[in-house]
Amino acid sequence: MLPASEIGEAPATPCCSENGDQRKDVKDKSEINITALTGNEQVCEGTDNGDLPSYVSAFIEKEVGNDLKSLKKLDKLIEQMTESKMQLEEQVLTVSSEIPKRIQSALKNADESKQFLTQFLEQETHLFSSINSHLLTAQPWMEDLGVMINQIEEIERHLAYLKWISQIEELSDNIQQYLMTNNVPEAASTLVSMAELDIKLQESSCTHLLGFMRATVKFWHKILKDKLTSDFEEILAQLHWPFIAPPQSQTVGISRPAGAPEIYSNLETLFCQLLKLQTSDELLTEPKQLPEKYSLPASPSVILPIQIMLTPLQKRFRYHFRGNRQTNVISKPEWYLAQVLMWIGNHTEFLDEKIQPILDKVGSSVNARLEFSRGLMMLVLEKLAADIPCLLYDDSLFCHLVDEVLLFERELHSVHGYPGTFANCMHILSEETCFQRWLTVERKFALQKMDSMLSSEAAWISQYKDITDVDEMKVPDCAETFMTLLLVITDRYKNLPTASRKLQFLELQKDLVDDFRIRLTQVMKEETRASLGFRYCAILNAVNYISTVLADWADNVFFLQLQQAALEVFAENNTLSKLQLGQLASMESSVFDDMINLLERLKHDMLTRQVDHVFREVKDAAKLYKKERWLSLPSQSEQAVMSLSSSACPLLLTLRDRLLQLEQQLCFSLFKIFWQMLVEKLDIYIYQEIILANHFNEGGAAQLHFDMTRNLFPLFSHYCKRPENYFKHVKEACIILNLNVGSALLLRDVLQSTSGQPPAAAALNEVGIYKLAQQDVEILLNLRTNWPNTGK
Repeated sequence: MLPASEIGEAPATPCCSENGDQRKDVKDKSEINITALTGNEQVCEGTDNGDLPSYVSAFIEKEVGNDLKSLKKLDKLIEQMTESKMQLEEQVLTVSSEIPKRIQSALKNADESKQFLTQFLEQETHLFSSINSHLLTAQPWMEDLGVMINQIEEIERHLAYLKWISQIEELSDNIQQYLMTNNVPEAASTLVSMAELDIKLQESSCTHLLGFMRATVKFWHKILKDKLTSDFEEILAQLHWPFIAPPQSQTVGISRPAGAPEIYSNLETLFCQLLKLQTSDELLTEPKQLPEKYSLPASPSVILPIQIMLTPLQKRFRYHFRGNRQTNVISKPEWYLAQVLMWIGNHTEFLDEKIQPILDKVGSSVNARLEFSRGLMMLVLEKLAADIPCLLYDDSLFCHLVDEVLLFERELHSVHGYPGTFANCMHILSEETCFQRWLTVERKFALQKMDSMLSSEAAWISQYKDITDVDEMKVPDCAETFMTLLLVITDRYKNLPTASRKLQFLELQKDLVDDFRIRLTQVMKEETRASLGFRYCAILNAVNYISTVLADWADNVFFLQLQQAALEVFAENNTLSKLQLGQLASMESSVFDDMINLLERLKHDMLTRQVDHVFREVKDAAKLYKKERWLSLPSQSEQAVMSLSSSACPLLLTLRDRLLQLEQQLCFSLFKIFWQMLVEKLDIYIYQEIILANHFNEGGAAQLHFDMTRNLFPLFSHYCKRPENYFKHVKEACIILNLNVGSALLLRDVLQSTSGQPPAAAALNEVGIYKLAQQDVEILLNLRTNWPNTGK
């Protein structure tokens, strides 16, 4: 057997300058080989701990042990160990011989790189000096070349300048030649080309060239425009333009001219030629603009041929509605507004049938009728802008003007299809000073109207009181008039051009609703002592009607759009919390929510007051019924026929009379809330003050059941199918009191044995008890006196 030290000893390491890591690698490799030979996974653990003799002893013990027959394995183990030792020595020798070679190769590469770097630095220094020398030599050449390039560029600019002048003169000569040969269409087309060149030169800094170009365009544009305008006006005169007569007589007038087809052909030719001058006309003519304070939408100028067609009407308008003419009366805006509407109506047929096809043929997107209306609207806007400052502080005149303008706008949009995106009268009324005055006047007249409607003798009477189908809401005249007033205000401002202006009017409406609510509250307080009276009920109907209408308006598209606009304004100004903004954005709330909540609170308070009033009367009428001798009443078998308790008659008569009275005076929805609130209080009252305050024999329980189910409950059968479901306490108490003795005993035993357990609830449900708690049922059972005598 080999010594343990010889078997576990690692191969000798060659004398080379290896570092500690390399020696560790060799040691690890030897351990790996030993592990491979022995198949033991714990080899590294023993050697790492430095306990090599112990490991060898353990290894021999494992391989040989006490079995002497195992000694024959020693030869094979020695051979394997020897072979492993030789392999490890070869590996160590190989690693020791390769590392110096790699180090030498790396040093060699570093030397070569250093040499290359030195060479590059020398080349760089040489090139730098060469470049500097070349630049110094070429500097004079560069200066001379720069001078020559500048001269060439200047000459090129001069040539380009001359080319532009030549091109302008060539176009000008062409126009002149076309005019000399009376070829107006080609002359107009050439002028279009010249105008397009003018547009291209707009960014040039050659002011003289621009001036020359503009002067040339202006020169030929004036000549062509004057010639074509003269010819076009002559054709229009042959067609009896403008049509002052109503539309019915236009067809006769238009069809009479001799050679009508030729006239219409010339009309089309001249119209198309004038259209060609549109580009140059827009360059040379600045359209008349109203001051920026009116915030009119940007729009192109009216096309040239329509401008010419509008000229006689503009002259007529200025003649009649400017200066000292008798037709120019500041208190009569309807005169010029009606005149403009009449002109639009008179010319609509001609524009649609004769002018629109021409525009369609040349591929224009212009609508002849709307273009004509747009031109006339500018006259109206100028007139309004001039007149409004003169009557701004005369309430009656200003209000009349606004009314007439709104009527004019309505007809203009609905009858003549004038788009709301075009400049219109609402832009003039939206000007800050005018708009604030409009708001003030609206508020003033609305408050005056509210005063008159509330002071009217018929303020609290419904207009439709004799028509049952119409008078479902039983709306008093003042409430209906007020909501009509709000609706009219909405119609007046709904076409304002900006959401901010609409929101200001919405705030006015909300203020008016709040003011009207306060007035109703004041009148209601005067009627508090007569809370069942006609006027008090009328006020309640009015509050309910206003709240209902506002809730309906909240779902209207117009107010939903205002809600979105308000959301944007509130978000910008941070005037609402994130929760409120979220509710507005998700449509959980509306712009009228604050008003609706206040009205609903007032409605609830008024209903509560009525319920309390009726309930007090019912309690007074029930005093005798409370004192009924429920312990000594005869049983049902002792009576031939069950009849109502005489002491219950005042209670039921009072209840019946009040229900009939309020059913007639309140609208259906309010009366439903009223009787349900009353029933809830009445149910608790009878249960607590009559049932729980007494004891009942068999006859008393039967009489109570008869009074309730055959007399009290049927009072409400006209208002619902199963009135007993609203008297849950009373109904279930009657069930308990009228259970036969056996069932009552069984139920009492179940309740006492299963207190608070599910079987108790099941037992209660089985006899029809769902509302009352177990403790209440036990109390009711104890109120019964008809228990059998058990001898206890």
